[in-house]
Parts: sequence; structure tokens; C-alpha cells
Amino acid sequence: MDAGVHPIEAESYRILGARLDLRALPPLTAAVTARVAHATADLELASSLVADEASLAAGVAALGAGAPVVTDVEMVRAGLGGLDARCWIRRATAEPGLTRSAVAVRLAAAAVPDDAVWVVGCAPTALVELVEQAAAGRLRPALVIGLPVGFVGAAESKQLLRASGLPALSNVGEKGGSAAAAAALNALARVARSATPSPPGHPSPAAEPPHRGSSCSAPDHPAGQPGPGRSRA
Repeated sequence: MDAGVHPIEAESYRILGARLDLRALPPLTAAVTARVAHATADLELASSLVADEASLAAGVAALGAGAPVVTDVEMVRAGLGGLDARCWIRRATAEPGLTRSAVAVRLAAAAVPDDAVWVVGCAPTALVELVEQAAAGRLRPALVIGLPVGFVGAAESKQLLRASGLPALSNVGEKGGSAAAAAALNALARVARSATPSPPGHPSPAAEPPHRGSSCSAPDHPAGQPGPGRSRA
């Protein structure tokens, strides 16, 4: 553990290490899996992660270079520490056939440069729209963290992401959520910070804030309508 880690966090990781064996995983996949498990206390969720080590490394490089981070909802953005994180959900309005979250992705795709890191932790429709925007050549992400949650469309949207060929971290199944998505990004940001020396007189950014849960901060309805961590390295 890092110097200065609170004893409760240290004890949490000790318990986690006794319950989840990460030794066979590549370093970045292990770091993300551990952080997600720590943030959610859900070993099943952590074990369902599907990670590609090269994609995670691309995400770390992008974060180290100061790439912007785009989130689907404010809850994900609130869970990120020391990052240039942006969310368009408050500027978006649902349209016929498009949820508010999907419209927010369209707005972001038109405004964000290539090689941003995209983090979806709530809305399956946001992830579907992201994949479609990428297929149309309107965005080229350095990494997509796709961990939306829910009984409707979440598992399918993550399968769509994996089939898209985009550099991605996802999981299999309906579980996910804002806390898990923020934790995954924070794990990579911590690696990026450790590899990027701070300018003289500027300390490294503070550790990420504690995760408060996996609820979403915005409704996601169309207008007018009611083993641990899998590595693909």
C-alpha cells in the first residue's frame, strides 16, 4: 500500500487479498480489479470484469498526458479525484427515440477531442450511443470504461462494447454502477500519477474520494416513453 494510507483502507485491502487471488492477473488488470472490489465489496462483480492490458495501458498513457475524462452521469464524475472530468447530462434533453443519456453522449462526442477516456457507470443507452458514435467516426476514445448497471440493456450494451473492438474495460452481466466505474478509472489514474512526476512545488493530486454508492444521478428514459477479473491480454 502507498505511504500514508489510512489503517481502515489498509485493513480492507488485507481482507480483500485473503478473499480474491489476483496473482495471475497482469498488473493493470489486477489494480483495477482490486479497486473495484474494494469500492463495491462485490467480489462477483470484480470477478466478472473483462480487461485488456494493452487497452488499460493506453488509458494510463492518455491520463498521464492530460486527456479529458467524459462520464455519463454526475455520480461517476463526483467519484473521480484530481481529474479533468466532464459530464454533459445536465445540458441534454431526451428526444424521441433517444434517452437523455444518449443525447449527452452525442453532445460530448461533438465537443471532446480524440483520445479522451470515457467512463459509463449508469446508463446502458449511453454506452450504446458511444459505440455507435465511434462506429460513425465521430469519436476515437483512448479507453472506454463501460460498466452500466441494470436489468434492461446493461449486459447487452457491454457485449456490444466488447464486440466493437474499441479499447475497453467492461464486465459480464447486469452488475456495474457508478462506484465501480469511478473506482476503475481511479485505479488507472493512480498509476498514471505515480508515473508522472509533479512539477516542482506542486504536490501530486490527493487520493480519490471515497465512493458513496452506485446510484445514478439522472433518469434515463426516452422522451414519450414510460476467476477474478478476466484478462484479454
